[in-house]
Order: sequence, then structure tokens, then C-alpha cells
Amino acid sequence: MELVFGFLKIYGITILRYVVFAGVPFFLCYHFFKQSFNRSQIQQRLHNKKQYVNEIIHSLQSSVVIALVGMLFVYSPLNKYTLMYKNLHDYPLWWVPLNVLLALIIHDTYFYWMHRLLHHKKIFKYTHLVHHQSTNPSPWASYSFHILEAFTEALILPILLFTMPMHILSIFLFTLSSFIINVYGHLGFEITPKWFRNSVLFKVLNTSVYHNMHHHHFKGNYGLYFRFWDRLLKTEHPNYVKDFDALQQQRFPN
Repeated sequence: MELVFGFLKIYGITILRYVVFAGVPFFLCYHFFKQSFNRSQIQQRLHNKKQYVNEIIHSLQSSVVIALVGMLFVYSPLNKYTLMYKNLHDYPLWWVPLNVLLALIIHDTYFYWMHRLLHHKKIFKYTHLVHHQSTNPSPWASYSFHILEAFTEALILPILLFTMPMHILSIFLFTLSSFIINVYGHLGFEITPKWFRNSVLFKVLNTSVYHNMHHHHFKGNYGLYFRFWDRLLKTEHPNYVKDFDALQQQRFPN
């Protein structure tokens, strides 16, 4: 019964996170303040309800897989073989934020190579094509994966738990921050402030334009959080900076 309750708990948290952190930005940008965000829209093509329904259905399915993997490595006897710890004070409190940052870096590396593999011509149509049905993604596409891809996405948790000590608080903060960044990447609108373009952050971090171009062109910009791997391996779309600047000029004409 503990495993069942563990699964239901993680699934409930995952669905709640999806509804809140994908739903709120969706309704703000696409409905309540649609006119205010008009200049920030990355692609001008219109969405339709069928796309939203497909994205939500696939996301609900993916959440089942994510909850199953979480249950196996957090609530089952398998957790004894991981580095997960229960007492928050087993490690210094500063380890929690550092732990989350390291988890994001490891995840970005894992995601880049996993993502490129899913784009292989012999694999793509059987897995990653589902996600790319959203050529102009909305926040609802954040978890819209084929069930097989959902497993590859969820594998980051055991990778992290076998790599470094993680408290349940670190796991929660990592998955929450990861999902929020994921929603931003699929938002369909660019919301970075004007100063961001001339800061060092622009050279390091991905943007909504960055990932939107991946959905639009089906290749390039494979990174999840950072530009590092794409820039190092020459897979960043050559028009990224140009397209980003064009949209920012539209957003901030003065």
C-alpha cells in the first residue's frame, strides 16, 4: 500500500504543478492579457483547441510515467541503494541550493545528448514526433511526450540520486524549477526584460525564443537550460541571436 500511496502522492503533486505552472501562464498570456503580450508573441501562427487537448492528454500520460519512476526510487526499497537522505541536517543547509544548481547542470547535459538521440531519423517518428506535433508550442506542451520519451525524461531522477546526495527538499526544488523553466521554454512568448540581452546571462541561458526555434525548425538548440552544449558542438541555430534581437526590437521599440 505504501507504494500505491507514494505513486498517488507524486502523481498528484505532478498534476497540480502542471495545472498551476502551465495553466496560469497560459491563461495570462493567451487570454486575460492577450493584447498586452501581443508584441511578445514569437510565432504569429494561431493555436487551436485540438492542439491544446493533445498536449494536455499526452502530458497527463507522461505524468503517470514520471510518478512511477519517482515512486520506485523514493518510496520503494530501491531508495536504499541511492544517495537520498532523509535528515535535512545530515549535510549543511547551503548544500540544498548548491545541490539544486548541480542537478540542473547535470540534467542539462543529460538532456542535450538524450534529446539529440531522440532526433535520430530512425527513432524520431516513434518517440519525439509527439512532442514536435506542437510546432508552435504552448505551456501545455511542457510534458507532452510519447510514453517512451517520458521514460527517458524521467530517468534523470535516478541518475541524480545515484550521483550525489539529495534530500527530498532538493528533489522538490529541482523538479519545480525544472518544470517552470520548461514552461517558459514552451510559453510561445518572450518575457525576458530589456537588460537581459546585454548581460552575461544571455550568453549562458536559454530563452523562450531559443526553444521555440527548435520546435519551429525541428533541429538545433537542443539544450534545456543552457546554451553551453549547443555552442560548443555548433548545434545552435545560426539565426538565434538575430531572431531574438528582432523580437526584442518589436517589444521595446524605443
